Amino acid sequence: MATGEYVSVYSQADTEAASLAEERTELSADYAGETRELMAIYMRRGLDAPLAMQVAQQLMAHDAIGAHARDELGISKHSAAKPLQAAMSSACSFAAGAGIPLVAVALSTQHNVIPLVAASALLSLAILGTLAAKAGSAKVMPSVLRVTFWSALAMAVTAGIGTMFGVAG
Repeated sequence: MATGEYVSVYSQADTEAASLAEERTELSADYAGETRELMAIYMRRGLDAPLAMQVAQQLMAHDAIGAHARDELGISKHSAAKPLQAAMSSACSFAAGAGIPLVAVALSTQHNVIPLVAASALLSLAILGTLAAKAGSAKVMPSVLRVTFWSALAMAVTAGIGTMFGVAG
């Protein structure tokens, strides 16, 4: 899980880096055009033309690539892709979510291990969905329903494939 998250977020970081490199090239090739581009962005946000030009010029004089990264590309220091942080968060979430199903395995019999593990895994995911929603100040119920529905679907598809190949318990 963590490696998949790392690879995915690293790809996003690569895309951001490529976009910034392209922006640096554009700034060196056509500084005035890039200033007008920022001006147009600020005008779409509600500034009149003279103020939008003044803002664009001042921001570019201070940090041209930073202004374009933030206002044109939507990249900031706070929102930039962080592959290691994503991988660690994924690993910790996976480990925390595995706790309840592991207890279920330890307490179950061979007869009821599969339904008990599936139910306990969904319970773990619902708990993690609740915590994630609360941490992000999002609505809890949609988060819980989304994570449990898609996880239950993934479990059902996996079980179906296992049954098709005669490897289901």
